[in-house]
Amino acid sequence: MEKHVDLIEKKQLPHKEERLKLFGSVKPGPKTKPVDKCQMTDIQNMKKDFLFELDAVGIDRVKHPITVTSQLSPQEQTTVAQFTFTSSIKQTSKGTNMSRFMEQLQAYHERGFVANFNSLKHFAKELSERLNQRDATISVKFPWFYERRGPASRLAGLNHADITMTVNYDQKEGYTLSAGMTVQVTTLCPCSKEISEYSAHNQRGNVTMEISFIDDNIDDYMNWKEELLEAAESNASARLHPVLKRPDEKMVTEQAYENPRFVEDMVRLVAADLYELDYIRKFKVSCRNEESIHMHDAIASLTYDKLKEKNA
Repeated sequence: MEKHVDLIEKKQLPHKEERLKLFGSVKPGPKTKPVDKCQMTDIQNMKKDFLFELDAVGIDRVKHPITVTSQLSPQEQTTVAQFTFTSSIKQTSKGTNMSRFMEQLQAYHERGFVANFNSLKHFAKELSERLNQRDATISVKFPWFYERRGPASRLAGLNHADITMTVNYDQKEGYTLSAGMTVQVTTLCPCSKEISEYSAHNQRGNVTMEISFIDDNIDDYMNWKEELLEAAESNASARLHPVLKRPDEKMVTEQAYENPRFVEDMVRLVAADLYELDYIRKFKVSCRNEESIHMHDAIASLTYDKLKEKNA
């Protein structure tokens, strides 16, 4: 067999250094400024009257791996979270040291960062001290996976809900804790069921719950993720399943037909469950139905503060 002959004539390219120079690279110039950190000017730490205090300054959209624990299987999982770190800034301070946020995140990562309220409380307080500010806030968003089995076949797969956890630490006020969850469910239209000779249209419902905790005693609400998930799913027409065989599908569609829900119904029913959870002080429930026979979505929301009820 004849040896392959490359008939393509190769370009004669200039050397790498000449190519870089062609596209704008220049030789390093003389260096006159200090290289030791202790001798460098720190503009962010300048102290003057800078006109206004800032509510929050920091970094956002920081992606990082975390560990999540759960009462549901899988009880420990690794996922990717998105972080926001902020603190307030006094009128006499020019700015913050952005690198300190990431330095602390790396330190927690090396020790094994488990995303629970206990670790987030420690993180926020330590961040406040590191920044030499009176407060600090950490917010983390991540997908939380949980096992779901088909109602008849019992075949398992993983569903997920989107979680948000936020901790604010203030030297005078202490800790403020809040959380959020978005869960996808099935909703079947009550009006369609009522007026049609047979069948009824259904849709994918997105239930979002935002809650404020009554205090920072985390031992009183270790199962908050599971309880918010149950509040959304148990009030829907039907739950979503990653694996459905025909006997499962029959059960799920019949259940949906037996439990029709408007978006208005959803937010009221979920709100009732959240109202009964003693560790929740304030909540907002919203639902967005992705309509199957309309071009638009249907939406509803409800906000309730138990503290205002108590003071009324």
